[in-house]
Amino acid sequence: MGDYRFDNRFHRFPVFSIQRIEPTGDTMIADILVKGCNELHTLSGGKEPRAGKEMRDTGCIKKGALVVKNGEILDIGKSERIEKEYDAAETIDASGKTVVPGFVDPHTHLVFSGSREDELVMKIKGKTYMEILKAGGGILRTVRKTRAASKDELKNEMKKRMDVMLAHGTTTAEAKSGYGLDLENEMKSLEVIREIDHPLELVPTYMGAHALPPEFEDHSEYIDYCCTTVLPAVADIAEFCDVFCEKGVFDADDSMQLLIKAAELGLGIKVHADEIENIGCSTMAAELGAVSCEHLVKSSSKDLKAMAKNGVIGILLPGTPFMLMDNHYSPAREMIESGMAVALATDLNPNCWTESMLMIITLACLQMKMLPEEALTAATFNAARAIGREDIGSIEPGKKADFLILDIPNLMHLPYHFGVNLVDKVFKEGHLQ
Repeated sequence: MGDYRFDNRFHRFPVFSIQRIEPTGDTMIADILVKGCNELHTLSGGKEPRAGKEMRDTGCIKKGALVVKNGEILDIGKSERIEKEYDAAETIDASGKTVVPGFVDPHTHLVFSGSREDELVMKIKGKTYMEILKAGGGILRTVRKTRAASKDELKNEMKKRMDVMLAHGTTTAEAKSGYGLDLENEMKSLEVIREIDHPLELVPTYMGAHALPPEFEDHSEYIDYCCTTVLPAVADIAEFCDVFCEKGVFDADDSMQLLIKAAELGLGIKVHADEIENIGCSTMAAELGAVSCEHLVKSSSKDLKAMAKNGVIGILLPGTPFMLMDNHYSPAREMIESGMAVALATDLNPNCWTESMLMIITLACLQMKMLPEEALTAATFNAARAIGREDIGSIEPGKKADFLILDIPNLMHLPYHFGVNLVDKVFKEGHLQ
């Protein structure tokens, strides 16, 4: 694979430090005080992604409370102390409820037009994902719809999805392009991500290497086009570059060429790897110093060790095999036990249409045997690190006040009580949504 390695996992993102503001006088005035939380899972402490047994430490405070001022967390602790030390313009009683950081969805294909519900029937009848793609369906079908849509049309469709995401507790999400596959439409998609007006914060990723567009016959020729024409034009709009490294799509050499160019332009590296077949993509990504590898259904033990050694975050997408009616899920337990940091995401796209991180957490626990504490860490703290955000993902002084009040008595109910929205209240930067 070569000797290339780009340590750009924290490129562009400011170093974040936490300072607890000590009370002066009898009480301090705050904007919001949330008191009496049955469980307050803070995920506080540390900056590096959590791996291994660390993923079980959610910083839980029983009968906890938090204080918000100017959109940031001011203080956390036992409710008995917080209530004595602070007055607030608004006090919320969270008795009998569980409070957690806002969910971070680090892998979505949010920008698309149209739907492909009829392909579900094709899958039920036995057609594979790659067979549908080769027949002109799948990604290329959505490309045709997305290319034909205006920016306003894309924004209107996105807003509906984002409203549902926010209502189900997602306060920040990564959004990939990849249904344009040419300069004009990839730029259009990334501009939509940047311009859309919505409380849900988006992090843009360029994924032009999502499929071979119909106007190209050769994968290498298309990668050259992406490197010479598209990447230089989108480098100031996107924060990351991703590639669908898979048999029949882009091989490891093509993917490496694209990612090296992206890194040279200052973009963070992400890779769709080992989803359907293992062709060496995750090992290549580890050698290049990728921020994350995503899917990882067919990764070997050797791949997992290489990624863990190089600090690559594994973003797992259990909604995808669920919708493909495939019994093979990412080996989450082996990943965690090998010391690899794991995050969870929806993979929201026309092939896996879910906006709910709640659903993903349930699948992670039931199908990949993750513990509820590990799943929460993966959906908040580690997910935030996978998109280069250090000011979210936990509830601690100085961070953005992105948090959820869940109508459940404890964390165990998060995967246990499934199929409904457990979110009672969503706060984004201290504002009730």
